[in-house]
Amino acid sequence: MRGRTLGRGGPEVSEIGYGAWGIGQNSWKGSTEDESVRALHRAIELGVNFIDTARGYGQSERIVGRALRELGGGAEVRVATKVPPRIKLGYDDHAVHPDEAFSAAHIRESLETSLAELGRDHVDVLQFHMWFDTWTDRGEWRETVEALKAEGKIRLFGISVNDHQPDNALALVRSGAVDTVQVIYNIFDQEPADALLPACQEHGVGVIGRVALDEGGLTGQITAGTTFPEGDWRHRYFRGDRPADVERHVDAIVGDLGIAPEEIAETALRFVLSHPALSTVIAGMRSVRNVERNAAVGDGRPLTPDQLAILAKHRWQRNYYT
Repeated sequence: MRGRTLGRGGPEVSEIGYGAWGIGQNSWKGSTEDESVRALHRAIELGVNFIDTARGYGQSERIVGRALRELGGGAEVRVATKVPPRIKLGYDDHAVHPDEAFSAAHIRESLETSLAELGRDHVDVLQFHMWFDTWTDRGEWRETVEALKAEGKIRLFGISVNDHQPDNALALVRSGAVDTVQVIYNIFDQEPADALLPACQEHGVGVIGRVALDEGGLTGQITAGTTFPEGDWRHRYFRGDRPADVERHVDAIVGDLGIAPEEIAETALRFVLSHPALSTVIAGMRSVRNVERNAAVGDGRPLTPDQLAILAKHRWQRNYYT
């Protein structure tokens, strides 16, 4: 497993990280806690040393904590978690004052709860689970973050960029107040490469890529007849004609690259890692089989310039909210 530096002077993290949303037993159906723990153990055994979780991921923090305790504490594993906003926010609520969403007391309370669930005395990255660039020079969050660093409770501060709003983090990146950003970046959603990723390179901000496999769309497993049960987040994400649309787009990628259909997931991960701004890509891996498949991609081999040129033509603008 190859490593990369996470931000300015940050730790070395594995190219393939473990995305722990899917094991939280709230938004994704079909996994068990014991299976998730086995997957986490196998990932760490294969060199995955970065786990991303969140307060809002149901039982995820607790399950991650259990898996690490069973390995003797997992001191060598870097753990990132997220503080949810204190109030419910929509993606257009730019006028809300940051202290309403991320007051000092709320940040500290959320972190302490996360530390208790994880069984750790610090997290390597504390991220805000929502962000508006209008908050960059306002509120008490910045002083709170610096205090938590001084106390040794967090190592780095980051944000999870709002879905499909990569330019909404540009002011923060340029301010020097953030160490990492987590952003949706994949073959279909290439917008971060226009401005955000170059800005992160310029300012030494680490990038955590998420949704590299389009929630399963870029695995080749989503076809016209695919359905998900009520209560599973993918039931909405792949609603209506979207499974058939995804299948057509994946078939076109496979045809243009001249690869076997079963190579699409590996190709999708390598696409994300081929951008030099990326520090790690967090893949959801709820089974040992998926861990072994995805971890094998962390070998430092990017796609070729010709392959990247072909994939640049497969950018797909979708309306995710209607």
